Amino acid sequence: DSRLTAKGIDQAERLRAHLAKRPSGSRSFTAFDLVVVSPLTRTCETALGVFGQPREPGKPAFLATTDAPEGSPEKLAGVKVAPPRFLVREECRERWGHYVCDGRRPIREIAAEFPNFDFSEIVHDNDVFYTDERETDEHCCARAVKFLEWLNKRPEKCIAVVTHSSFLRHLFGQFGEALHDDDRDSLQRLAGNCELRSIVLCSHGNKDGKAIDPLMPPTQAPSTVRMNSESGITHKVPQESEEPIKF
Repeated sequence: DSRLTAKGIDQAERLRAHLAKRPSGSRSFTAFDLVVVSPLTRTCETALGVFGQPREPGKPAFLATTDAPEGSPEKLAGVKVAPPRFLVREECRERWGHYVCDGRRPIREIAAEFPNFDFSEIVHDNDVFYTDERETDEHCCARAVKFLEWLNKRPEKCIAVVTHSSFLRHLFGQFGEALHDDDRDSLQRLAGNCELRSIVLCSHGNKDGKAIDPLMPPTQAPSTVRMNSESGITHKVPQESEEPIKF
């Protein structure tokens, strides 16, 4: 469960500065209603670096306002904004298996390090998904669509998803066949580190469709590798920051 490198931390800070000056809607900056985060440590670190401290779970927006970005017209006018909630979802984690950096520590350890993240929708404390064998392309693609279906049912309008390049490749690779070659290649290409990619999600009347079943552990044999706490022996490979994607 690797952490960000110094380069990854810098990338996250640069993206945060970009969002503070990126117009969105009627504002001079980009703000989000919700941030959905993979449970891996590096994505949690990326979310903090890009979006700052989240709103405490269960706290209404009007009780958690903070200043608008420094130097913005809204800041000069005294406008207050509410930070988004950070909701952790197992479905948008990186393609698991084989590489120890794509496993995670127990949620009890991660939640203690990121106290205002909402882990309430995570079912398993230990990483029951990680196996010695790499998750199949078919399973990762199906998982990505399941996540998209869940995202489509959310009531928020502007959502940031902090996830991983291989997961996004498996998600976007299933779409765009009717597009022009350049547009399809742009959609399906491998995401860069800490890249912001904006996507409009159209429900076409299916927002309240079928119920989304919870993600279940794979049928393969469990991994022989265990993600120990940092006080013990841990396999860690520092990573550059992961990829936020805006919906």
